[in-house]
Amino acid sequence: MSEPPPGIVRRHLEDAVRELLQEEPVLILNGARTVGKSTLMRACATRAGVRVLDLDDLETRAAVLADPTLFVSSSAEPVCIDEYQHVRPLLDAIKAELNRDLRPGRYLLTGSTRYASLPRASQSLAGRAHVVTMWPLSQGELRGRKETFLDTLMSDPNQLVRLTASSTTREEYESVVLRGGFPLALQRENGARARWFGDLVNLVIERDVLQIRKVRQRNVLPQILQRLAGQTGQLLVTAKVASLLGLDGKTVGDFIQLLESVFLVHRLEAYGRTLSSRVVHAPKVHMVDSGLAAYLLRITPQRLAARSPATLTEFGHVLETFAINEVLKQAGWAKASVTFSHFRTRDGQEVDLVCETGDGRVAGLEIKSAGNVTSADVSGLRTLRTKMGEDFAAGVVLYLGQLSYTLEDRIHAVPLDALWN
Repeated sequence: MSEPPPGIVRRHLEDAVRELLQEEPVLILNGARTVGKSTLMRACATRAGVRVLDLDDLETRAAVLADPTLFVSSSAEPVCIDEYQHVRPLLDAIKAELNRDLRPGRYLLTGSTRYASLPRASQSLAGRAHVVTMWPLSQGELRGRKETFLDTLMSDPNQLVRLTASSTTREEYESVVLRGGFPLALQRENGARARWFGDLVNLVIERDVLQIRKVRQRNVLPQILQRLAGQTGQLLVTAKVASLLGLDGKTVGDFIQLLESVFLVHRLEAYGRTLSSRVVHAPKVHMVDSGLAAYLLRITPQRLAARSPATLTEFGHVLETFAINEVLKQAGWAKASVTFSHFRTRDGQEVDLVCETGDGRVAGLEIKSAGNVTSADVSGLRTLRTKMGEDFAAGVVLYLGQLSYTLEDRIHAVPLDALWN
């Protein structure tokens, strides 16, 4: 498996952003700090011949706050505003402009705070703004390849078993997962990368979280984040986190929502169709990046090399988060419109990721950290296949082996690097 290329990486989302600007009056690009939103915006602004208003710059922020209408009424479009959440009156000024002129391509905004979490935000531009999530770099972006795994899974999953054998080793997979996809973290190694992740968490909590809400117990937020890292790839059990920290459940639930709002964690809801009363409806929690999860769990190459059972179990959960995040990234440029969830029954049958198209076709993904696939590994996919009948397009076990093959009717085993190869 080749190493990621150095330098600035072209984002696959760039083409999708340009297309959406042909259709939407306002496009909001949300995502965690330092994932590359500003770089993508500058690329779009350069192509359009317009400038970027950077509201992280205090002088610019003060000027825009003094007269937001002046800055949103520019004839040079799209009006590009970076970190718009710093000046919330901007949204009302944009709404007033759109009341006069609702042409597509008028505004491109980026923000490191989830749009729906801002007070009155969803009311200000309801029906006028389209929100796109920007993730850390995908493995395909790092290798200069535009991934099509999600489209293939939903349109012709049998293609996945015609792939050539993988040559990726377990050690290479471990390295990829521990690095994650934050551009600045990828430029660092081991201890330097750990320091960077620590600085990121502190910055986001001290600046972005407190901008959403004043939190008296903000020293608790890193502790909650640490506990959520311990649950990544698992059911979100707020009561368990609250018990471990000696806090009440409502407080912890509110704090988890804050961490979601600044893109440190995200939740994967339970599958929505009414299949059975035996289906678990609790969401799963995932860290936004496998490198961040590994940092919080203190998983290092050295600890993995020791092959301690506890560390391997933690790595298995982080690997699931890594794989699921890679699929969710592809949704930003895939041809298919797909919604995501997880499936779990009360007797323990589960599918890590359920992908459903608008016409009701469903595919399931299971992620395994082993180099082989057993019959027990596909029990959840079998259950989902039975329940969905003809709507079940395919079930795929992504594993750390080398061969792609069909296990049984519509259920396949595929190497994990098929996500980007």
